[in-house]
Amino acid sequence: MVRTRISTEQIDAAVTALGQRITAEYAGRPLTILGVLTGSVMLVCDLMRRIELPHQLGMIQASSYRGTATSPGELILNTEFLPNLRGRDVLLVDDIFDTGRTMAALLHVIRQKEPASVRSVTLLWKRVRSQVDFAPDYYCFEIPDEFVVGYGLDFNGEYRHLPYIGVLDE
Repeated sequence: MVRTRISTEQIDAAVTALGQRITAEYAGRPLTILGVLTGSVMLVCDLMRRIELPHQLGMIQASSYRGTATSPGELILNTEFLPNLRGRDVLLVDDIFDTGRTMAALLHVIRQKEPASVRSVTLLWKRVRSQVDFAPDYYCFEIPDEFVVGYGLDFNGEYRHLPYIGVLDE
């Protein structure tokens, strides 16, 4: 059983507002949306449709949760399919900012590609779990320390399809 934490309507409104903000802030600049596989896919797709200016898409693979784990393990990155980021403004889009360690590692890798700028975007931020000295540049919702699923987030590969953010009943 999954209990709703953030509704489909709340997500839609927040992503629309974020898309409008990004459109205004990046107008006339070479923008690349860089999604973190696999959790960010739904956010990336919805956000791209709401950013009303030309932009490129790239994907990067990062994984620290595997199988039935509900706490992060070793981070594995795959940057093999990154587009050319040199001189472009990059928005690194992930589903959740938990400890922040994944985002910190990804930002380090991306900065080596010499973008004009790089900023982080997440749907969810668990501020209470943060282990890094920075916050996401853009986020839609701050949530408590609960294991959540839906809208791209999974448990053991399941629940990504849910159009809302939910909490699994134990």
